[in-house]
Amino acid sequence: MNNRVILWALTSALAGFLFGFDTVVISGAEKTIQALWKLNSSQHGWAMSMALWGTVAGAFIGGWPTDRFGRKLTLLGIGILYFVSAVWSGLATDVYSFMIARFIGGVGVGISTVAAPLYISEISPPESRGRLAGMFQFNIVFGILIAYLSNWMLGEIGEHAWRWMLGVEAIPALVYTLLCFSLPESPRWLLTSRGDRRKAVEVLRQVMPTASDSDLESKAYEIAATAKQPEESRRFWTQRLRIPILLAILLAFFNQLSGINAVLYFAPRIFGLTGLSDKAALLNSVGIGLTNLVFTFAGLYLIDRLGRRSLLYIGSVGYIVSLGMVGWAFVTYAVPFNVGAKAIDLNSAADRLEKEAETDELQRNLNTAKQDFLTATSSQGFTGTAVDEAQLATLPGARAAADQALNEASAASRIGGLMVLIFIFGFVGAHAIGQGAVIWVYIAEIFPNRDRAAGQSLGSSTHWIFAALLTKYFPQMVTSFPPGYVFFFFCGMMVLQLIWVKLMVPETKGVSLEDIEKQLGIRTE
Repeated sequence: MNNRVILWALTSALAGFLFGFDTVVISGAEKTIQALWKLNSSQHGWAMSMALWGTVAGAFIGGWPTDRFGRKLTLLGIGILYFVSAVWSGLATDVYSFMIARFIGGVGVGISTVAAPLYISEISPPESRGRLAGMFQFNIVFGILIAYLSNWMLGEIGEHAWRWMLGVEAIPALVYTLLCFSLPESPRWLLTSRGDRRKAVEVLRQVMPTASDSDLESKAYEIAATAKQPEESRRFWTQRLRIPILLAILLAFFNQLSGINAVLYFAPRIFGLTGLSDKAALLNSVGIGLTNLVFTFAGLYLIDRLGRRSLLYIGSVGYIVSLGMVGWAFVTYAVPFNVGAKAIDLNSAADRLEKEAETDELQRNLNTAKQDFLTATSSQGFTGTAVDEAQLATLPGARAAADQALNEASAASRIGGLMVLIFIFGFVGAHAIGQGAVIWVYIAEIFPNRDRAAGQSLGSSTHWIFAALLTKYFPQMVTSFPPGYVFFFFCGMMVLQLIWVKLMVPETKGVSLEDIEKQLGIRTE
């Protein structure tokens, strides 16, 4: 494989590293931010999802700068947006300033999901396009892993740990921005949007160093021919593009309806529902990052061997099994899980009252935690020691009761907690080898050259609309409904995905971008 192409693909794929880091780093800070600015569940949902609404905006508009200014300048601008967002988020003094900063970073994420996979697909040879474009996804999961590790390492440095968690992203953002200056422009953009045949052939010569001059000219002619469609065929929303449009929308829809972003963004909270402490939940979140990375490696190895469709099959089956088992564990061990979680909440409220100046709000939080704990321990099905209000009258008494209930609940739900842990890891692995490895590669392949930016923008914006909605409402979902039912819902959606892959998804492995147009009936000549 051409080393220059690998270097260019890796550089542009670093936008994915910042994407993964930026979107998941918030998981280590979300509880602190909620407490710091005294946010209710609705406000908290908005604060946590603001980056995703920025991502929706970035995905919607991402096709315009990518086509208007070129792939290279767009990738460069993405790095600037990430840098500004990281510094501003770390220095934010109120929730509204914080949300603006997160929105800016989200715009960078949204545009990156349009420009980076598109650029890589346009500079890659067909036989290795899946692996090279898949480097964007690899960098996403690598960024997720580093974000989890960073949160875990910075979590104990003091009350401003959350600021460091968010602000440290400025360093890789600056490195990425500088590296973008070394990228050449996409030859397909030069030919179809600028008509600059000379520069396009120069880039093609670097992409295909063993090709003869006549082969390069022939390739340039083939690419340029896609820009010479009749005017009525140049509109995006046409019958001509119905197949790639439907494929892009449904692929993005099912990607998010698996629940993957809910698991990645709220991993500590999900593990906390099983009775794990905040520190243990953060450490297990690092395991999610490692699992994601290992199975992404597997997906990149297989994507040009087994093909995109086969990986979607494998991922769908893995989703169904893992989500079904997580749902079963939450339903079966609902009572001890709830007792353990309420015991941890009670201890946390007691800790805050001891460490901070006593206020009416802290006292109300403690009283609420006591009442929730009493309700949980009196639930039918809890076999631990009975608790009454007298035991909770003092902080030492409340702590002792919470610790005892937590130990008893943990013993009763040990198998269930282990199942949730194992199958959440299995779920992440299924995503990484299936949808995670395929989505950005596939959407960047199925649209013709002149419509690729618009098509990538469509798929990306669909993906992020559902991601934002899921992130906004997931905290309310797991409080309004039993967590097991939420995971069963995601499982059901993955059954539908499996049926869709079987009936509608064509294979694109090893096919040139121009030939894919013919395969999908977009171009006949």
